[in-house]
Amino acid sequence: MTRLLIIQPDASDPVGPLGEWLTEAGAELDVRLPPEQELPSSLDGYDGLICLGGGMGALDDAKHPWLADVRKLLAAAAGKAVPTLALCLGSQLLAVATGGQVAEGESGPEVGPGLVSKKDAAWVDPLFADMPFLPDVLQFHRDVITVLPQSAELLASTPKYPHQAFRMNRCVYGVQFHIETTPDVVRAWAEAEPEMAELTRPGALEEETLISAHAEIAETWRPFARRFVQLAAGQLEAAPESQRQLPLA
Repeated sequence: MTRLLIIQPDASDPVGPLGEWLTEAGAELDVRLPPEQELPSSLDGYDGLICLGGGMGALDDAKHPWLADVRKLLAAAAGKAVPTLALCLGSQLLAVATGGQVAEGESGPEVGPGLVSKKDAAWVDPLFADMPFLPDVLQFHRDVITVLPQSAELLASTPKYPHQAFRMNRCVYGVQFHIETTPDVVRAWAEAEPEMAELTRPGALEEETLISAHAEIAETWRPFARRFVQLAAGQLEAAPESQRQLPLA
């Protein structure tokens, strides 16, 4: 069975439906919620890594010193080409761990259901190629990746913030958005962050809208999760080496 390490930085962002999709695709999940649950010192024994989102900043080590260990694992995964999927905060942690930069978004938060646009590199990517041109996603973030790591290839963008999805070293992925949420989780975030919730379009966080949005997300990202498990299991070939940038050492 394909064994995946799931790092859950925040109790408010569980692996949710994504965990179900990974399990039904044949993965065994080892979910760690730091600091209560200690992180492994290395990725030995794991076929892949997933890092979820959270309310803290990617460099908020003063309040959450264990973030340094998360970044270390993400850097190790990127350097050794361990199949990785990093979501929202996870993508920001991956970016700063490998030479990118993160800051609060100058155009304000992105909140609620939305779409991202595939870039050229996505059309030949093993995970993104079969997805629609405008995949459905869920946004809920203040901080953004302002500078991608040097070795990253851009896979998806939005007009507001361009660095929505990227790939490094053939099989290491970061996505700024969420695919693991449920309507209940999003509503809880909105209640906890009312000033962010107010910035979304009218009706975007109503129950029927969220139910419909999550159905669209499942239709698109459930097959993506299956392909990620196949990638981690060695059943799906990783992306070709970038012709314009050197891979991580």
